[in-house]
Amino acid sequence: MSGFLDNAFNLDILNRLRGLPGQLQPVPGDLLGRVSRVSALSVELAGLGPVLAIGDRVALAPRGGGTLWAEIVAGDASRLVAAPFGPTLGLGPGALVSAPLGPLGRPRAAMLAPDFHWLGRVVDPLGRPLDGRGPLSPGRQPRSVRADPPSATSRARLGPRLDLGVAVLNCFATCRTGQRLGLFAGSGVGKSTLLAMLAKHTAADVTVLALVGERGREVREFVEDELGPEGLAQSVAVVATSDAPPLLRREAAYAALTIAEHFRDEGKSVLLLMDSVTRFCLALRELGLAAGEPPATRGYPPSVFAELPRLLERAGPGPVLADGRAGHITALFTVLVEGDDHDEPVADAVRGILDGHVVLDRRIGEAGRYPAVDVLRSLSRAASGCLSREEAALVRCARGILALHAEMADMVRLGAYRPGTDATTDEAVRLAPKIEAMLRQTPGTRVGLADSFAALAAAMQDG
Repeated sequence: MSGFLDNAFNLDILNRLRGLPGQLQPVPGDLLGRVSRVSALSVELAGLGPVLAIGDRVALAPRGGGTLWAEIVAGDASRLVAAPFGPTLGLGPGALVSAPLGPLGRPRAAMLAPDFHWLGRVVDPLGRPLDGRGPLSPGRQPRSVRADPPSATSRARLGPRLDLGVAVLNCFATCRTGQRLGLFAGSGVGKSTLLAMLAKHTAADVTVLALVGERGREVREFVEDELGPEGLAQSVAVVATSDAPPLLRREAAYAALTIAEHFRDEGKSVLLLMDSVTRFCLALRELGLAAGEPPATRGYPPSVFAELPRLLERAGPGPVLADGRAGHITALFTVLVEGDDHDEPVADAVRGILDGHVVLDRRIGEAGRYPAVDVLRSLSRAASGCLSREEAALVRCARGILALHAEMADMVRLGAYRPGTDATTDEAVRLAPKIEAMLRQTPGTRVGLADSFAALAAAMQDG
């Protein structure tokens, strides 16, 4: 059984993970214990001594055979609390627990072994294929799923600007290679469609897509229709649907970062799209509350806000390699704001960690302009380092026109403003609709960086 933590593709352990019939058979050297208490989200363990720690994995034996894997999430001097990777049906007090140990009598870290053969595939958080296209070939170098971010002093600087293929983002949230952006949106505002556009149109070598807590019926639609064969060909999709246990939903985010780090360390420019960080935090909340943590900010235990930066900091520029090269993970993390409240705890925490934010507005979408990006509330903190003087001036001027038009829109609509009263307002009323028109883009259309700024300059021409 120790093969699981050493190599996630050991056939015997994969069979057990799939829950195939058969009684759990510990091997010599495994640490044995018993289940003392069970609930829907947690399992208390006894008899495993002081060897196990947070993050270690154990195998449980439900009634009727098969194996249920779980991970230690809390403990004290008398008990350990584990969260299961599957439903706890058929598991009761007294059930056998087995913890695989390594040669030194210590648990091994959970591993994944990504490879270039994974491109074009859909996998679950444990590295098992979900697309019915046969088994995945493991890479030669397994990686720990719970890795630390690169050292702040050894990682590379941000690279040149990255062509996202979406005009509104290229102009008003210009992104550099290795930058991390938050995509803030309520439900039904076009978030998934924008992610699919980015997956298909961004000039990156590899795309890693994490669907965390996604609706089950939408996964296939997103992969086949929104992403399409072209987008999937250079992508790896990691999927944990909304009905998956919280541990599996949490693990989807870690697995996606692990896969992205593999390609980054190969010197590739990686685009990571995670939908959504909010559902990752909800999974952490379920695990924390089940483990006995006190609810703090709006029901979120403190561990949620400690874990967020550990996840988000893994994206970004990679460490500088011996030959001076460095791979990058350019990441867009979606935040599903509850009740369109952009100051709710998760949104506020994510905004403070990332290098910029893109806000989707429901009113803009209802008015028929997609992508429904609110230009005035969106910001790229790294844009100043990659725009020319002329481009920066153009963007500032366009923002000013849109801001003034938004301020005067009600007066113009009510007829309270008379043309000719103020030249600047007249210009805003005349040019703002032209700018809004150039921001419209259909999902199947790609607009490059140069074309984006050229279209903005043309819309800004007075006449």
